[in-house]
Amino acid sequence: MAGSRRRPGSDRRPLLYSAVAVILVGLVLVSLRLVPGSPLRPTAASHPATTSAGRSTGTPPDRNARPEPSPSPSLAPLPFEAKNLDLNIKGWYAWSVLDKRTGEIIGSKNMAETSTTASMIKSWIVADYLRRAADAGQTPSDAKLADATKIIRDSDNTRAEQFYNGVGRSASIKRLIEMCDLTDSKVATDGGWSRTELSPRDTARLGRCIDDGRAAGPKWTKWLLNEMRLVRGAGDFGIRKAFPTTERKTIAIKNGWIDRTKEQEMHINCLAIGDTWTMGVMVRYPIDMGYDYGMQNCEKITEALLRPAT
Repeated sequence: MAGSRRRPGSDRRPLLYSAVAVILVGLVLVSLRLVPGSPLRPTAASHPATTSAGRSTGTPPDRNARPEPSPSPSLAPLPFEAKNLDLNIKGWYAWSVLDKRTGEIIGSKNMAETSTTASMIKSWIVADYLRRAADAGQTPSDAKLADATKIIRDSDNTRAEQFYNGVGRSASIKRLIEMCDLTDSKVATDGGWSRTELSPRDTARLGRCIDDGRAAGPKWTKWLLNEMRLVRGAGDFGIRKAFPTTERKTIAIKNGWIDRTKEQEMHINCLAIGDTWTMGVMVRYPIDMGYDYGMQNCEKITEALLRPAT
């Protein structure tokens, strides 16, 4: 019949009404999730906080909380203890230890008192020569380096005098005092290297100056420290002898020893550079007691300051 015939597309209206209804219901549900207190609003437990490893902690992160500071690592103690010594040593003695990590210095009450360095100052003379050569764009010849080795390892006086002349004599000691931040030391009144006056405290500072590269410069510091670890013969005594044999070869040294006839005294001096420390020990005593007394006491003082082995 013509009256019952449907118009094209009239059967799609129910589907359109259903789609609109679904969209409206969805919008209502979304709005309810955003209303405070709504049973559909998500709680903190719905999204638990997680650790860095991805495990749930069950509690939400506090966005306003400050992060806990990481504890700074504590430094291992130096092998030495600050203490007053009573060692029944004749004459005068003093000592100082510098912590290379912090710059802190400990020592005897008289650690700022000076004594003549004798051969100990040769470590600076060689360092000054090497640094100045590098600064001038020069490389020492093999023969010159062999001379420097003799000065450090064997404490050769003739070669040390030649190097001292080459670096300007007293001008070199003035550079030492300025560059290494020494506070107690003095240029020798006669201008000679042997009578340069250093204190145990400044001796430890000299050790740091050699170790950190100021003395010999970046090109030659490693070379110089290695030569000082290879000191041999009469000059191998004092501070590092107080350490176990296995540790001695890691400690750089330069010692000085001389009989001062004018003062009728023996002057024995010890410089050592360890992994975390530098140390200076100086002793003076009557000249007729000989070298061995002072050399042994340099070691004895060090032993008395060492922490007990653990």
